[in-house]
Amino acid sequence: MTIAFAEPAIDLGWSQSHQAALLKGEIALETQPYSAWGGAVTAQMYLPLERSLIWQRLTDYPRWTQYFPSLTQSRVIAESQGCKHLYQAAGKTFLMFTAQVEIYLKVTETIHPLRDQIQFQLEQGTFNNFAAWLKLQDHQGGTLLTYSVQAKPSIPIPTRIIQEGIRFDLPRNMRSLRRVICQG
Repeated sequence: MTIAFAEPAIDLGWSQSHQAALLKGEIALETQPYSAWGGAVTAQMYLPLERSLIWQRLTDYPRWTQYFPSLTQSRVIAESQGCKHLYQAAGKTFLMFTAQVEIYLKVTETIHPLRDQIQFQLEQGTFNNFAAWLKLQDHQGGTLLTYSVQAKPSIPIPTRIIQEGIRFDLPRNMRSLRRVICQG
């Protein structure tokens, strides 16, 4: 069964203080409930590099294990009809237990003159539902990266607990991604 998700929009109507915070290296984060047992989040950060360079590094999916500390495997397992199919595995300690996560994703890459986008859709794995988008947009001599995800794990975890986990973990992951991408 395929579930359609509403694609989050990039909001460039920020306040000046929001833009200044991003340019100083802060991670903007917004969490939302997503069903009784899931979560949705959008994170934004500024990277002081050209969009084409960031795109080249982000689409090197085996390298994602360097970007995200909890990701233990990331590899392209097939390519068909203009899409890539990924396998990713991660180990996640949450509260008092450790969960092993495996997902198979269909990846669609779109290059556009104004913004580039990578869309991830769950094919199978340890989630009931999962969809994510990475968007890159030119901004003040660098690139704004927006990451949005909607997920519902296969084990019932209340939305509030998922949101708190995201609020703690995602900024650290985004800073790690920025550090590795900017180092080359």
